[in-house]
Amino acid sequence: MPHPRRRSRGTAGKSRRPPARLRAAPLVILTGLSGSGKGSLLKTFEDLGYYCVDNLPVPLIPTFADLYVKTEEEVQRAALVVDIREGRGLKGLPRLLESLRRRLPVTVIFLEASDSALLRRFSETRRPHPLGADLPVREGIRRERVLLEPIRALADLVIDTTRFTPHELRRLVTERFAATGRRRALLVSLVSFGYRYGVPPDADLVFDVRFLPNPNFVPAYKPLTGKDPRVARYVLSFPQTREFISRITRLLAYLMPHYQREGKSYLTIAFGCTGGRHRSVTIARTLGRRLARSGYRPVLNHRDLPKAAQG
Repeated sequence: MPHPRRRSRGTAGKSRRPPARLRAAPLVILTGLSGSGKGSLLKTFEDLGYYCVDNLPVPLIPTFADLYVKTEEEVQRAALVVDIREGRGLKGLPRLLESLRRRLPVTVIFLEASDSALLRRFSETRRPHPLGADLPVREGIRRERVLLEPIRALADLVIDTTRFTPHELRRLVTERFAATGRRRALLVSLVSFGYRYGVPPDADLVFDVRFLPNPNFVPAYKPLTGKDPRVARYVLSFPQTREFISRITRLLAYLMPHYQREGKSYLTIAFGCTGGRHRSVTIARTLGRRLARSGYRPVLNHRDLPKAAQG
């Protein structure tokens, strides 16, 4: 007959360490494409109180994890970057991640961006691609995507930083990983666009507002934009506009808490009209104010206003 479990009586100077798998704070592993913002993100984790290591060789990760578990009181949270600079050793990372996850909580964040964004960033920094200085940057990006695909498939969070400013990326990570005890917020991006320039590829929800009366056909409003109060008043003066905004507000009030519970960190909502100049801008700004009153902090991006101005 098994003996009943006795409660442990505390002894001065001694403490019982919980098993590694029960550790609450995860080991965060940052990875992803070169130029996608891993360095900036690592600095954010450092500011959040994480012990950070950049470019840790894959064979040393198990040793690092052992030390992380043993020094729980001294190092409560840790983040490290592993990327293409590792070379051939990167192939062993997927199997290593599976082994680590059986021992302790591990969160893998994969950063990526569009080819055009990465090419622009490499051009601005004038740095060669890590796969080789003699390799065209575009080809380096292509090869890197292929090599990192097995790791991307294992990521807990994939972030496309194409349209994120460093400030927005920092806010996203802070709200998700800061040890505040409160539920992380959902970063909401509201995008206005023109259908003539294409639908934003990163949009989660797309609403077509071309059914609304078009200020472009009013001579006094044609040269203005949806940021102008006169255009906004015109668009909002119609009953179908007010009904649309009311219905969308109720829909988002229902959807967004569910997105949060499912672990979604950011949501991109796009509103499109013909040129991205009047109606979509007004609707995005109006919904932004409503979301702000509901406790969200929306980010506005009027994607095609510069194009409309040139046209």
